[in-house]
Amino acid sequence: MMKRNLTLALVLALSSAMGTVNASSAQVRAADAQYAQDREICNDERNDGQRMKCLRAAKSENKRALAAAGGGERYDDRNEPRAAACRDCGKVTAVRSVRQKGNANALGVIGGGAVGGLLGNQVGRGSGRALATVAGAVGGAYAGTKIQEHANAHTVWTVDVQYDNGQRRSFKFNSQPGLQRGDRVRNSGNSIRRS
Repeated sequence: MMKRNLTLALVLALSSAMGTVNASSAQVRAADAQYAQDREICNDERNDGQRMKCLRAAKSENKRALAAAGGGERYDDRNEPRAAACRDCGKVTAVRSVRQKGNANALGVIGGGAVGGLLGNQVGRGSGRALATVAGAVGGAYAGTKIQEHANAHTVWTVDVQYDNGQRRSFKFNSQPGLQRGDRVRNSGNSIRRS
């Protein structure tokens, strides 16, 4: 009976250890896959300095993930214990800027129409002059609208983030956010900040 209990305890301990090994190896595979994806992102960077910075950050992140997969206490790059995983933390995968046209209001239409009408009135005689005035007013109104849209145009930056839990999200900024691909960020209200 004692021999059977000992054998059963040994089998249970071995199967528990195998489950831990399988979970660890799955974490190692996931870390390696993420590292390969991060290197691809970094290699798309045209600036050599930024590419190297991105690759160093990817390697550092891979070391942390591998340390976490091995179990035990995790350490950061300064060999100090690292805090528990952050569920609001992620990495910037892209930063894009787009010039958006501004809004036009009645001022552009009226101002452009008036100037166009005055210029059209200088052309021709009789009904030709009236036709040129109308055409000038319509063309001027259109030009005034386009000029005002161009004058009110602004740049919008979009920052794409991949969180540590695998989720992705984009954030829009009306001014240069000061972030670049590979930067570590965390949520801050409805926006993000460098972590």
